[in-house]
Amino acid sequence: MGPAPTGQQLRGATGGPEVIEPSFEGTGKKGKKPSSRKRGVTESQAENLLQPVKLSKAELYKEPTNEELNRLRETEILFHSSLLRLQVEELLKEVRLSEKKKDRIDAFLLEVNHRIKRVPSTPESELTDQAWLPAGIRVPFRQVPYTVKGSFHFLPPAQVTVVGSYLLGTCIRPDITVDMALTMPREILQDKDLLNQRYFRKRALYLAHLAHHLARDPLFGSVRFSYTNGCHMKPSLLLRPHGKDERLVTVRLHPCPPSDFFRPCRLLPTKNNVRSAWYRGQSPPEDGKPDPPTPHYNTWVLQDTALGSHVQLLSNMLGSAPGLKDGVALLKVWLRQRELDKGLGGFSGFLISMLVAFLVSTRKIHTTMSGYQVLRSVLQFLATTDLTVNGISLCLSSDPSLPALADFHQAFPVVFLDPSGRLNLCADVTASTYHQVQHEARLSMALLDSKTDDGFQLLLMTPKPMIRAFDHVLHLCPLSRLQAACHRLKLWPELQDNGGDYISASLGPLTSLLEKGLGSRLQLLAHSRPPVPEWDISQDPPKHKDSGTLTLGLLLQPEGLTTVLELGPEADQPEAVEFRQFWGSRSELRRFQDGAIREAVVWEAASLCQKRLIPHKVVTHLLALHADIPDNCVHYVGGFLDALIQGLKETSSTGEEALSVAICCYDDLSRMLWGLEGLPLTVSAVQGAHPVLRYTEVFPPTPVQPACSFYEQLRERASLLPRLDKPCPAYVEPISMVCHLEGSGQWPQEAEAIRRVRAAFQLRLAELLRQQHGLLCRATATHTDVLKDGFVFRIRVAYQREPQILKEVRSPQGMISLRDTPDSLRLERDTRHLPLLTSALHGLQQQHPAFSGVARLAKRWVRAQLLGEGFSDESLDLVAAAVFLHPEPFTPPSSPQVGFLRFLSLVSTFDWKNNPLIVNLNNELTAEEQVEIRSSFLAARTRLPVMVIITPQDRKSSVWTQDGPSAQILQQLVILAAKALPVLEKQLMDPWGPGDIRTVFRPPLDMYDVLIHLYARHIPRHRQAVDSPAASFCRGLLNKPGPSSLMPVLGYDPPQLYLAQLREAFGDLALFFYDQHGGEVIGVLWKPTSFQPQPFKASSTKGHMVVSQSGELVLLPNIEAILEDFAVMGEGLVQAVEARSERWTV
Repeated sequence: MGPAPTGQQLRGATGGPEVIEPSFEGTGKKGKKPSSRKRGVTESQAENLLQPVKLSKAELYKEPTNEELNRLRETEILFHSSLLRLQVEELLKEVRLSEKKKDRIDAFLLEVNHRIKRVPSTPESELTDQAWLPAGIRVPFRQVPYTVKGSFHFLPPAQVTVVGSYLLGTCIRPDITVDMALTMPREILQDKDLLNQRYFRKRALYLAHLAHHLARDPLFGSVRFSYTNGCHMKPSLLLRPHGKDERLVTVRLHPCPPSDFFRPCRLLPTKNNVRSAWYRGQSPPEDGKPDPPTPHYNTWVLQDTALGSHVQLLSNMLGSAPGLKDGVALLKVWLRQRELDKGLGGFSGFLISMLVAFLVSTRKIHTTMSGYQVLRSVLQFLATTDLTVNGISLCLSSDPSLPALADFHQAFPVVFLDPSGRLNLCADVTASTYHQVQHEARLSMALLDSKTDDGFQLLLMTPKPMIRAFDHVLHLCPLSRLQAACHRLKLWPELQDNGGDYISASLGPLTSLLEKGLGSRLQLLAHSRPPVPEWDISQDPPKHKDSGTLTLGLLLQPEGLTTVLELGPEADQPEAVEFRQFWGSRSELRRFQDGAIREAVVWEAASLCQKRLIPHKVVTHLLALHADIPDNCVHYVGGFLDALIQGLKETSSTGEEALSVAICCYDDLSRMLWGLEGLPLTVSAVQGAHPVLRYTEVFPPTPVQPACSFYEQLRERASLLPRLDKPCPAYVEPISMVCHLEGSGQWPQEAEAIRRVRAAFQLRLAELLRQQHGLLCRATATHTDVLKDGFVFRIRVAYQREPQILKEVRSPQGMISLRDTPDSLRLERDTRHLPLLTSALHGLQQQHPAFSGVARLAKRWVRAQLLGEGFSDESLDLVAAAVFLHPEPFTPPSSPQVGFLRFLSLVSTFDWKNNPLIVNLNNELTAEEQVEIRSSFLAARTRLPVMVIITPQDRKSSVWTQDGPSAQILQQLVILAAKALPVLEKQLMDPWGPGDIRTVFRPPLDMYDVLIHLYARHIPRHRQAVDSPAASFCRGLLNKPGPSSLMPVLGYDPPQLYLAQLREAFGDLALFFYDQHGGEVIGVLWKPTSFQPQPFKASSTKGHMVVSQSGELVLLPNIEAILEDFAVMGEGLVQAVEARSERWTV
């Protein structure tokens, strides 16, 4: 997939994840205001296209300078292409701070330092006596239990130090945060402050007093509290400048103890510093059982003591190595795009910086490397190293008193020790988050190794929100239910360690539970905790239950989705008891065909749609059984879009099974054709050429048997004719297939003669099928319709040399040359390209079962926007196939929901003007061939369609977009997709339900000049509408299809016939738009040239009236007469013609 247009913008919401998103540029020139549709702007076809740079002969052959040679040598060694180097350099310029802004930030930091040191001290008081705090100031800490020993008084900090990425030069825009460490004087602290949250409460009181005094200073426009990396035990104070610099920087104040104040031996992961008797309010146990260790609590204290040493380490490592700084900046962008760096347990920028320091210390990264090489090396390390099994350490000491890595593995899921050997830098990182980082690193390395032209775009410029990266998403809310989960799972030690944070305490056990239950269905499980928003200093800190929603993302394995059986151990095995305990009432004994009696869990699911949602049943069952979380607290998002492609009475299936029935019928008919006896030539091939046969028909056909009361019978032709006094009968579309006959010297060499011979074969084919298989057939000169098992197939006989004969052009001198003609191109497309495409997409469906749902949702959405006429079925199928064949930076989707979101993203961000969409079916195109295709595309761009889709069988001409869309229609689709994507993603990520999911499928009607409303009685596919009617008309089909002696009416759709007449009569004046799936409105747009006066010609008066302007007779459209003609031509079908005259004037 090609890169987005060159213009890029950085966007980041305050307090939310920062996302770098490509901005889509329209067809107009940059900076130019879009012109009115009525004025009409004539643009040259080559405008805004990428053109090769023209150089003079002297410039072309000029010798390179030494500087250029050195740069080329560096590019060859440090990057894999010049383009990548330029892209990386531009990105780094974009995310780095300018020197001018740095100067302003430095000046602000100096002022902050002065203000902090002038804050007055307070007299000493008990920790529980907080009456000295001014009214309106709240302590930013949940003091539960409230009673605690110790005293506190405020003194100005002994030292104020800038720490973090700003000092190191690795911070990235748009949101610049500067961390300042405030070293609290020793006089404030006591030796036993480690116990029972005393240190953390003193820290919070220190911040509260600072907040009171700094909030009154006019230097600051905003003084607010927030949590440090989402940890509720460690609040921080946020300061922002006043006035125009309010968004320049956020200064975050971190109180910390002197680095050597607390004894390190008291903070080992095996030690306890929160007494159970104090925390639970109970007397100490009589059995003398020791209190459980508090590794996370100890780690949070150690983090404060190590702030200075970590900054010193990184400063020494990165100070003289610009390539390392560039690499850290690129890695931070990489993390941000994947939403991995936010909230408690996120893989933060600090962690990635320390990981770079580790790789430098182990000589896997050299200080002379470029930023790109650092990025590759770190991603390679992450992809191949599992820190949940084998931890790593920056500590070089052999001191025997230091704890072993095994001790940390017992306490934490992920282990990465700092140089002291006592602090686990990844203490808050969950196993799920680290496995997600590993998964993303593997995908990124595969992307970089492929060396595609758009690797940079996909790796660093494409956001990966959870709803678009995972097949299914579930929200757990309200979060207060996790308290019950902690009690049920007996997580008292974890609650004590996490200071009552029941979300963090239960997160690891819950994810492990679901991973075990989902088993082979699951590829990856990830979680997302929204960062707790900052709050005013006059407010209490937010409670755990108010910290948003816990969201889990499930990346599913397509191979494991279709099974409905969880096979357990044999009944007499000891593991059977554990299996029964895990699955509860769902587990049952079953005898299998091999005679074995096993424990098993069977999920009821008949259709592919239901099988895709088995994870929903697994999740709700296990959470209710083991964690006391009821169904109504689990909001599962996986199949909300299925309703858009379900029939009115088929709520349990999305149509894959109905399509399979039709394909089986097609296979039977193919075998009959192969075995026909009596044909002058044998059948050499039978190929499908219809969306049904590639699983992409939006609403699958069902076996039909017409009710005779709805028709008049034409006995002599064994045909039916719809009755005028009845509603329009059901729409029946024949399923096209191509029957190739063997070559023979007896075939004529003239086009007309070949057509006549083919017509004879069509008649003979119908006769033989009727005689040998008893099928009802109706033959015409171009095709034969066959009714089999309620399905109608349209067989076209093809002769392989006919397209070549149609290309033959004879010159006056008698010379024969080959030249493409409209007839030859059409025939080649229908008899060669279309069957090959149908076969390839049929195979894609076997490989990716979600393809059918994605392609059908995509076509349903495009047609619902009234744009279906502009895009061929095949072009939309290929765009949907690109989502599976080129999913980078994602994995191929396993659910229609996520595939449709990616379809919208692809349509809205792809640079259709400067890139072909290459759909590498069956992986037939090599990387070199794709490069050649892109080069030839740029050279031939002005001769190609607006939308170019390349396949292995169609490498130059883009046959499926030759007839459309136009530039305006494509641009409208891009705009609609760009608007629909965020709306739909927001709906699906709403933890309380998506609301009306059909919103993005409803067309915007306010853009049309005229609306033609139709009677539902004569719309045969009325029940397929986006807003399906509660009641509709009977369409003349029997409920139980059986053998029929009459051919149903084929392709009878009055709105489509009416549209064809409108386009023929008024196509030069207006464009007509309609949703063929049950649309009740036809949208009409006047062409910009319609209202321009035309010279009077007697032959051009249709739809016009003659007016005199400046003494000359000119023609103008007669709008009233045209609108009247709309109604007259559609008499009986048209209910009303609504003219929106406020949108246009004559």
